[in-house]
Amino acid sequence: MPTPTPTHDARDAPRRPAWVDPLTNKGTAYRHDERRRLGLEGLLPPAVESLDVQSARLLHNVRTLSDPLERYRYLGAIQSENETLFYHTLADHLEELLPIVYTPTVGQACVEWSRIYERPRGLYVSAAHHRGRIAEVLRRWPRDRVGVIVVTDGGRILGLGDLGANGMGIPIGKLALYSACGGIPPDLCLPVTLDVGTDNQILRDDRFYLGDRVARLTGDAYDELLEEFVTAAQTVFPGAVLQFEDFQNAPAFRLLHRYRQRLCCFNDDIQGTGAMGLAGVYTTARATRTPLVEQRLLFVGAGEACLGIGALVVAAMQREGMSESDAKRHCLFIDSKGVVVQSRDDLADHKRPFAQDRPAGTSLRETIEAFAPTALVGASGYGGLFTQPVLELMTRLNDHPIIFALSNPTSKAECTAEEAYRWTGGRAIFASGSPFKAVTVGDRLIVPGQANNAFVFPGVGLGLLASGAARAIDEMFLAAARALAEQTRDEDLERGAVFPPASRMRSVALAVGVAVATVAFEQGVATRPRPPDVVNAVFRAMYSPAYA
Repeated sequence: MPTPTPTHDARDAPRRPAWVDPLTNKGTAYRHDERRRLGLEGLLPPAVESLDVQSARLLHNVRTLSDPLERYRYLGAIQSENETLFYHTLADHLEELLPIVYTPTVGQACVEWSRIYERPRGLYVSAAHHRGRIAEVLRRWPRDRVGVIVVTDGGRILGLGDLGANGMGIPIGKLALYSACGGIPPDLCLPVTLDVGTDNQILRDDRFYLGDRVARLTGDAYDELLEEFVTAAQTVFPGAVLQFEDFQNAPAFRLLHRYRQRLCCFNDDIQGTGAMGLAGVYTTARATRTPLVEQRLLFVGAGEACLGIGALVVAAMQREGMSESDAKRHCLFIDSKGVVVQSRDDLADHKRPFAQDRPAGTSLRETIEAFAPTALVGASGYGGLFTQPVLELMTRLNDHPIIFALSNPTSKAECTAEEAYRWTGGRAIFASGSPFKAVTVGDRLIVPGQANNAFVFPGVGLGLLASGAARAIDEMFLAAARALAEQTRDEDLERGAVFPPASRMRSVALAVGVAVATVAFEQGVATRPRPPDVVNAVFRAMYSPAYA
């Protein structure tokens, strides 16, 4: 709502509390002269506080709450009232607050979204009500400019499946990290949920469900709606980066293929996860002194995450001199129906390029025996698949087996950090999609790294915006992976972490942003002239939460 008209005359001051824009609100940090000018005298306590004192109070209140979902709701309330305070606190305490604002708590928040809903945030585009008028709906967004749009249709939220309109928590959470980690100004961020219905009958029967209670849109009608949305987004917010998030596998690959040459867009579940996974492989190759081209990766899962990592690993191996066919033989996939091999006639189109000409294994253990992988990568959405016999077998085949249990939230992880280290005698190099606590094995304290896409997408968005990139190309994600791997220090590896700590996410985003922007300038997809100092230009583009 608009700020009250400035006045020095108390008789003309508004008699109601002054609601101010959360982007500019200072709360108790308003000076007394500002309070007089804005008509806020008497409406705030007398003390004038610094942003640091406000942040300390916020953090104190968060820590008094024991329930993660209550912490999530409290932080959401602060964000809706005072974005500077929210982002200042989040950026300074990423390691502590990231699991609340994003995974794993955001998964629970999405499940409960319609029950904990308190205030509007983001745009809901309804297939039932807005078809033919999507541009009109987008124009209702109160900001004049948008730099990044994160859009979901709620079809595959984390490992939780179809959550329909409840999926809005994901775009909101992603964009919070764009600002806190990547330095994208919050007023340039737009979360969107496309409500195309849901096939989740439990939601449709829930009296509190806030979405349309209809079956999920499919086929040509679905594609036409997405085409209208993409066209409207380009028209209303020209130059905005569009990130597809948590779509089901088939439409995710189809949409990326359709739009990646037409506008600056990417799918974080495919390309962001791909860069994060490749960075982990680079880092573990360094830790084990095993070259990338000698790694053999067995993927348990053949959806967006695993195929995204596999595709980028293959591309990286090709750049190190391997043929495409040889590189693909180093990546074997297992889906819910077995090993992805050429003899199967039930493979989806997006899986066929990775199908190998080999016998189909009958179990995970038999496949490991036959393939002899150096790395086991899980993004299956099924918890507990990496059993003790499986991890003990990986340990017999490798001095230091690479175990990535990437499924989110924590309950869906293929194994826990405790299991990975216990069942491998502390020899595993482990990373997970959600955070796990440190584990003591013998006299060694091992701190597991979190394989979090937040190490990638904020920097990618930053680099795309800083360069004005017209498209997001594969070379950018290869460069992002290398930049992220270089941010993992030797001391991180010594304590067991494959990735940097969350506290360094802003410096990681800067490195990734510089790498992405550099590729944009070198490959001719930037629409802005190359600055003399790319590092300084990207750094200067980063938002730092402070009061004006």
